[in-house]
Amino acid sequence: MALETRVLQADEWDVWYDHLELAFGGVPESPEERKLYRQLTETERSLGVWDGAACVASAGAFSFRLSVPGGALVPAAGVTMVGVSPTHRRRGVLTSLMRRQLDDIRAGGEPLAVLTASDPAIYGRFGYATATYALAVDIDATRVRISVPPGTDDVTLRLADPEETLAACERVYAQLVAGRPGMPFRQPGWEQLALLDPPGSRDGGSPLKCVVAEREGGEVVGYARYRVKPEWDLTGSDGKVEVSDIDALDPAAYAALWRYLFGIDLTWTVRAHRRPVDDPVLHLVSDVRRSQPRMRDSLHVRLVDLPAALEARTYGAALDVVLEVEDAFCPWNEGRWRLVADAKGAVSCARTEQPAELELSVRELGSAYLGGITLTSLAAAGRVRELRPGALSEASRAFAGDVAPWLPHGF
Repeated sequence: MALETRVLQADEWDVWYDHLELAFGGVPESPEERKLYRQLTETERSLGVWDGAACVASAGAFSFRLSVPGGALVPAAGVTMVGVSPTHRRRGVLTSLMRRQLDDIRAGGEPLAVLTASDPAIYGRFGYATATYALAVDIDATRVRISVPPGTDDVTLRLADPEETLAACERVYAQLVAGRPGMPFRQPGWEQLALLDPPGSRDGGSPLKCVVAEREGGEVVGYARYRVKPEWDLTGSDGKVEVSDIDALDPAAYAALWRYLFGIDLTWTVRAHRRPVDDPVLHLVSDVRRSQPRMRDSLHVRLVDLPAALEARTYGAALDVVLEVEDAFCPWNEGRWRLVADAKGAVSCARTEQPAELELSVRELGSAYLGGITLTSLAAAGRVRELRPGALSEASRAFAGDVAPWLPHGF
């Protein structure tokens, strides 16, 4: 029987999602997680491959607006729920899904596609590339201290119900979006993802807790969501604080939240992950080494409409460079492009017959797009070729951002 690829129908969702759970190891998600993802699924953007009545492959997309350098919110497809049944691998199924999906994204006018990868080696051949790295820390709170800036003692902290304070925390989040490239403006419903707290996922930890930082008058200017994981050994308590989210609008509020997390009774380690690589906590701690910072890949970016994507962001320096771009999977991006940007934020990107000055693939542009990875570092790895002396340093300086990109919840 021939395989059929079609847009998901609402009454097929359970079969489609059952396939996805099988593709990711066969462990069912909690009813709470399943219910939320059903609500978030955009069926009209979800594809299934069917072998008779069986769903054997899937791919979906969420509609986002993504912050880019300069603060603009750019339409982006959040690629999600990609999986192929073990019985149907190595038959071109995934390639056909990625082909159909990128064609649909382009037709819908979104210049970018982004994803977080369970297996990053899969997506390079489709033009995706690592654009952000995530920082994780395991801080030894018995030997590391937090240095706080002036005004920290003026911040009031209050333990609050995560659900009841969600709206106030979301207002803090929304104020931060424009200042951190890669930060998505949350569509309705996405704020609930941070509150998912099924007992089976706590690994012995407490229910989700929330502490908010307030200024005079009760204005919420920061928050942290966390769990406490009580542990004991022969010497006594050895508890852990697991931080899932921490955001604040000013340095004093941010430091106050970290100081609070360090002071929770019967805990000696504070853990956080999915933090930007330039997280201020690295400058608050007294001993970075005992904080055990480490990185892993996070957001992967794919330029779907190259000129639209490059024109949507601003650049850190004036730039006039001709790019020779290779893109075998989306050939409409291939060729020679002149990218011009000025100090006032005006940008143009158009095809040209002028001689190329930098040679690279769409993957290198995806890596550098949010400003966290430099073209110079990619060139040092042999992935960008300079054809005009000076073009590399000029372009690298212009593409680079002054803050590291943000790390999203997985989608």
